[in-house]
Amino acid sequence: MSADPMHPLTALPFGRRQLLAGLATSLLAPRLAIGSQAPQRIISLDYGLASTAMALGVVPKAIAASADWDRWVIEPPLPPEVADLGSPWEVNFEIISELKPDLILNTPYGGALTPRLQEIAPVLQLDVYTADGGDVLPKAVAATRRLGVALGRSAEAEQFILEADTLFDTCRERIAKVGSQPVAMVYFMDPRHVRIYTSPGLYANVLKRIGMNNAWTAEGNFWGFETIPIENLATITDPEARLIAFDPLMPDVMPILERSPLWQTLPFARHGHLTVLPGSLMFGMLNDAMRFARIMTDYAEANA
Repeated sequence: MSADPMHPLTALPFGRRQLLAGLATSLLAPRLAIGSQAPQRIISLDYGLASTAMALGVVPKAIAASADWDRWVIEPPLPPEVADLGSPWEVNFEIISELKPDLILNTPYGGALTPRLQEIAPVLQLDVYTADGGDVLPKAVAATRRLGVALGRSAEAEQFILEADTLFDTCRERIAKVGSQPVAMVYFMDPRHVRIYTSPGLYANVLKRIGMNNAWTAEGNFWGFETIPIENLATITDPEARLIAFDPLMPDVMPILERSPLWQTLPFARHGHLTVLPGSLMFGMLNDAMRFARIMTDYAEANA
């Protein structure tokens, strides 16, 4: 959800205290004057909110960490005129002031910045990844509706939600025709550790929605992952399970794994049991859920 999807790695730097502070700040935020003067000059500190706004027909004037958009979000392409605000933790307030936004989109992850942002423009803080838990996909739908109201584009929001639901149904039908093995979904942090995707996260939610089974059944944190050493993959006992690793994959990972006696003891080291697939924003919203659903459906059909 944040501009740099690596942010939850270091013991979740956004702690519970900060999260609750951010939620409190959002509750104290002034109400937005929505109506005939619906906001159009928006900026976003979050990739998921930015891509959702674009799906509703409003291109942000600036986003945090735009340079990494093509690495993590990928689609839709980010228009070249969208300005870069820098790191989501240390945004360039001078650029924000110069752009004169009429609405700033934020999440609890960046809630510490909200008081200062409110000095420039109204802030809409939408909560999808929060410590109170719960499945991410329905939260993303609810946040899309709230954003639609804020932008005066409720009809567009409902249409986008319908398009997502229709796509998920289509993917489920395609997968049902060919069948699929259970999959464990990982991102390699290094050759010895992976982030494995779990409920209640976006990947796990979408996988279930399109009719595939997650081979890793333990629940993770509210971001929807757990970081584990690769030897823990041996606890997946289903012989039909396959391992999916997502790009971007560090160039040294596969060469080191191929030489690793530890890796060779795992069932996923067998030919055809590990597949590297294109990435999709793992901490995103509906746009990213749709991309992930397409990627996994194509995978299921290709490996039927």
